[in-house]
Amino acid sequence: MNDSAPRRARVRAPELVGKGGWLNTGGKEYTLADLRGRIVILDFWTFCCINCLHVLDELRELEERHRDTVVIIGVHSPKFVHEAEHAAVVDAVERYGVEHPVLDDPELATWKQYAVRAWPTLVVIDPEGYVVAQHAGEGHAHAIAKLVEELEAEHEAKGTLRRGDGPYVAPEPVATDLRFPGKALLLPSGNFLVSDTTRHQLVELAADGESVVRRIGSGERGFGPDSFNEPQGLALLDEHTVVVADTVNHALRAVDLASGAVRTLAGTGKQWWQGSPTSGPALDVDLSSPWDVAVFDGKVWIAMAGVHQLWTYDPAAGTVAVAAGTTNEGLVDGPGAEAWFAQPSGLAATEDRLWLADSETSALRWVDRDGSVHTAVGTGLFDFGHRDGDAGQALFQHPLGVTALPDGSVAVADTYNHALRRFDPATGQVTTLATDLREPSDAVVIGDDIVVVESARHRLTRLRLPEDAVRVESVAHRTQRSATDVAGGKLRLDVIFQAPAGQKLDTRYGPSTRLLVSATPPELLAAGDGAGTELARELVLNPAVPEGVLHVSAMAASCDDDPANEYPACHVHQQDWGVPVRVAEGGADRLPLVLAGMDS
Repeated sequence: MNDSAPRRARVRAPELVGKGGWLNTGGKEYTLADLRGRIVILDFWTFCCINCLHVLDELRELEERHRDTVVIIGVHSPKFVHEAEHAAVVDAVERYGVEHPVLDDPELATWKQYAVRAWPTLVVIDPEGYVVAQHAGEGHAHAIAKLVEELEAEHEAKGTLRRGDGPYVAPEPVATDLRFPGKALLLPSGNFLVSDTTRHQLVELAADGESVVRRIGSGERGFGPDSFNEPQGLALLDEHTVVVADTVNHALRAVDLASGAVRTLAGTGKQWWQGSPTSGPALDVDLSSPWDVAVFDGKVWIAMAGVHQLWTYDPAAGTVAVAAGTTNEGLVDGPGAEAWFAQPSGLAATEDRLWLADSETSALRWVDRDGSVHTAVGTGLFDFGHRDGDAGQALFQHPLGVTALPDGSVAVADTYNHALRRFDPATGQVTTLATDLREPSDAVVIGDDIVVVESARHRLTRLRLPEDAVRVESVAHRTQRSATDVAGGKLRLDVIFQAPAGQKLDTRYGPSTRLLVSATPPELLAAGDGAGTELARELVLNPAVPEGVLHVSAMAASCDDDPANEYPACHVHQQDWGVPVRVAEGGADRLPLVLAGMDS
């Protein structure tokens, strides 16, 4: 940690470059010179990343309040191959309601110029074109808002602040019955209920999958009795009630099918943070981006994408609790309390298994009745592709949905491969059922047919369940980020955190910082792995392992520094990094990761 570094190091901001060009600007391209006089906030994001989606929501209020002085620019920096497709970025900008300019940077050119190491990362540039702060991860909106106010006052006084309309130009709305639908459910009536995610509604469609019967919800973002906020997963609680994963409201809602009335089952509307309760009365406990729901073993299981866990809601007791996962992001099997997930996004229950699509590890996994977690397909955060065959070497690319099939196998909505895949537990084989879909995110079985939610085509698509698999050429990928050259032996890890102006580290109840370090492969670290409270640590790299990935998770809590205030406002800042490293002659002996502030 480096809490004494100067708060305003002046570093000239590198130019903004991206082969994909600009979105949300009416076709105009921008340089930093065009933005001189404005406070510019660069948001390095990628649309698969739940933490990036959290930051988009964190920034909405700041964006609205300072619209005449602040320009937020999303720099889209892809992790998955699909995310480098320009059309997919265009879709994502609309899907998530991004109301600022976005630079599409498929080759990570601007990412490299700014030495970014993690999604999401926020960089603040002052009106004279200098970088004044960098923040990785979530929870920084309050600190950036404070900094923006300071910069407004400072540059207003200097005459270097330029107010006025920003460069954002809204795209033309498109008329379709559904807009980026997320999940679908077959109702007892034979109709479908679909989460119309981007329009913040549920839509009931007739049995043909096309004719609109009714819409539930106002269509505006909200947490009232007639509103949702990017709803996703759906499950039948009983023949009269549907449970909804109301994702951006961080809540579970219930819909009465007869009346269409909506009530809240679980969640407060606020996002869960480290240190918050993990069980208790459902309406008193915060949740974090619930993405799907399924009824298994008498409880509603929740794919809690925002914290890489599975939770349960007990309808009889009206309580919620963590069922599996540690909040660490990765792929680790075993007892539920020790397992690691990475953005679980799809659930499907059978009599003896809860299947789940673990999107960021491109994995298909399951939980047994004892609560133990197993992996059927997938190896971790960095390997993905489209490869059929034996499950041990098969690959998916960011799957969001899973559906139990009548023969005991499961269909996987292999979202970024635009495909429907099948895993058969009896043979251990993965096959492809259909291609040429567009970002499929869920599927429902009806007799011999399967109805797929084609999210990026804004429709349900009915397919006959094929007897023969589709032949697909195998493709394998690894996340393309340049490795950092490091010296063999000792490596000093420094996580830089500077408490925002007017705040201090919250030490009232003990250490307010946490650091967790691990590696892939584990043998890369000879010493220095594990958890601790200091934000600096000496690692020892094994010279026999030439390359790998360091996984670093950091958290810091800061509170308002006002002795007169008995209940100061406190904020949690947290981020996970996966840093590819290569042991090389003359490599660095220090690895700085900026959580908040500047590395001096």
